[in-house]
Amino acid sequence: METKLIQTTFGKTIKLLRNEKGISQEKLAELSDLHRTYISDVERGARNVSLVNIVRIAEGLKVEISELFKQIEVERQCE
Repeated sequence: METKLIQTTFGKTIKLLRNEKGISQEKLAELSDLHRTYISDVERGARNVSLVNIVRIAEGLKVEISELFKQIEVERQCE
């Protein structure tokens, strides 16, 4: 699976979960101890997110880390 596709799929998952919880990028950034523009970049697939920040985002969204990777697994199985 291409790197850009992984990043984009991961970002869409973050955005979907964030929207389901009804929180803004700014609020997620605050909950994750990250900058709002970083969250925006992640959601657009413009960042290759570190493991530390993946954990922070999962904690901010109050979801299991594995939840953030489920859509990537689905897309990989469709290849």
